[in-house]
Amino acid sequence: MRRVRTAVLIPCYNEAATISRVVTAFRTADPTVTVYVYDNDSTDDTGRIAAEAGAVVVRESRRGKGFVIRSMFRDINADCYVMVDGDDTYPAEDALAMCRYVVSGDADMVIGDRLSSTYFAENRRQFHSFGNRLVRFLVNRIFSSDVHDIMTGCRCFSRRFVKSFPVLSGGFEIETEMTIHALDKNFLIREVPVAYRDRVEGESKVSTFSDGLRVLMTIFELFRDYRPLTFFSFVALVLFVLSLVMFWAPLDEYLRTGWVSKVPTLIVAIALGISAMLAFVCGVLLDSIRNHARGFYELALTALEEAESGRSAGDRP
Repeated sequence: MRRVRTAVLIPCYNEAATISRVVTAFRTADPTVTVYVYDNDSTDDTGRIAAEAGAVVVRESRRGKGFVIRSMFRDINADCYVMVDGDDTYPAEDALAMCRYVVSGDADMVIGDRLSSTYFAENRRQFHSFGNRLVRFLVNRIFSSDVHDIMTGCRCFSRRFVKSFPVLSGGFEIETEMTIHALDKNFLIREVPVAYRDRVEGESKVSTFSDGLRVLMTIFELFRDYRPLTFFSFVALVLFVLSLVMFWAPLDEYLRTGWVSKVPTLIVAIALGISAMLAFVCGVLLDSIRNHARGFYELALTALEEAESGRSAGDRP
């Protein structure tokens, strides 16, 4: 049997205080894994310390977690990918334990669920807790899912997911994008509770308000792109209701007097009605385009799997 290659991916920005512990913990828990630390243009000694601890260090000059994940997914070849943060908030044993679901073929993405474990007891930033609940509510409502932890930084991926995931986000909203992509493309998802411990050294890299706003905007954009018929039908409904409300006054006046004096109101009402029809038509067309795009994606995924099967057959002794 061919040995399963496991890669531990650690995106880092100024984590000199904790990165050595994180790398050492993974190398101690499983000496066969390869630990990759992508230094996201840190201004401290994160890269040097990670290399001394035994990690493969790569520098990514574009600031933003999404840019780091894009480079990691493109550069690294493995059978199982474990992604954690470099701030020592996730135990290495819990993260590596998720690999068994990917290796057995029971999952393409395993989500390390903090919110069902120790997150709310450990986390001292109440707005972060509220933000996690809000994002979970919105995503599950919009995409008819039941994912408990949308924004966790502890995940495990199959090679199929990693090599077919188009990274579009540049920042911390990448976790939300991963989850929504997996839901939309019907990847096998499994959630596993993992222990969470709050940061000890330094402040969180996540800005509660600016990064939270970016995550909400990402959900809005992905809702528009992944569910265009629902999105534009809602827009059309709002415009149609406004059109009816504004049209009532000219109609009532005409029925009573046979004359319409509120011509501007009538024009706006008609314009809103036309806009509602256009929005609905846009939704129908974009939904059709999306369905065709999903078909091409499935064909590309099949081609990728066939190529991977050929590679695996060639690796066998």
